[in-house]
Amino acid sequence: MALLELDSVTVQFGGLTAVAGVSLSVEPGQVRAIIGPNGAGKTTLFNAITGHAALASGAIRFRDERIDRLAPDVVSAKGVRRTFQNGGLFGELTALENVLAGLHTQVPTGLFGVLCGLPPARAAERAATARARELLELMGIGHLADQPARALSGGQQRMVEIVRALATRPPLLLLDEPAVGLAPAVREQLLGVIRRLVREDGIAVVLIEFVMTVSDRIVVLNNGKVIADGTPADVPRNRHVLEAYLGH
Repeated sequence: MALLELDSVTVQFGGLTAVAGVSLSVEPGQVRAIIGPNGAGKTTLFNAITGHAALASGAIRFRDERIDRLAPDVVSAKGVRRTFQNGGLFGELTALENVLAGLHTQVPTGLFGVLCGLPPARAAERAATARARELLELMGIGHLADQPARALSGGQQRMVEIVRALATRPPLLLLDEPAVGLAPAVREQLLGVIRRLVREDGIAVVLIEFVMTVSDRIVVLNNGKVIADGTPADVPRNRHVLEAYLGH
């Protein structure tokens, strides 16, 4: 059974159709890339999946449950986590604190337990801190754990945001242009981490970026419609894809 299923998803803003009848599925442990020219509807599709954009028609199912009518925080709590193009860190918090902010729902006694110092909350907080530091090290930014987010470069902030999304071990992770602003070596390190987590944790990843080395399948959008869906070897030779990108 597919982890995520989109069935004829359409999103409209006024008289503009941003996503038009998109259908696709994502399997557990699969990496899906979504690519297309600027304005193709890629980020809008992510917004629809995560509850940030309402559907005009169609349906979205996660683990065979309709999620397209749910609020973003509910979708996230069910295991669909994402990053954003423009980031979403708390500038006054450190990198480590930003990651821990994404783990607060995993403290079994809630905020009350943390504030009162209850033993289960302390144990959960220690485990969350260890997980956060482990992932920061894995991404090569462990030395920045105690630096305020606002003092980090754009690329470093993007890495912290990805760590925050990964820290909860989500079954499905959506990455919106994760490698933008990253140096080539850092980009390869990020892709290596994605491959490792897919292999070891079995998470599924959908990313907006053309990444041949890590993607199992690639979906190409143009004017809100799917014009190709295939393997990294097949898609670059697709006539419709060549026309969309090159005009011939």
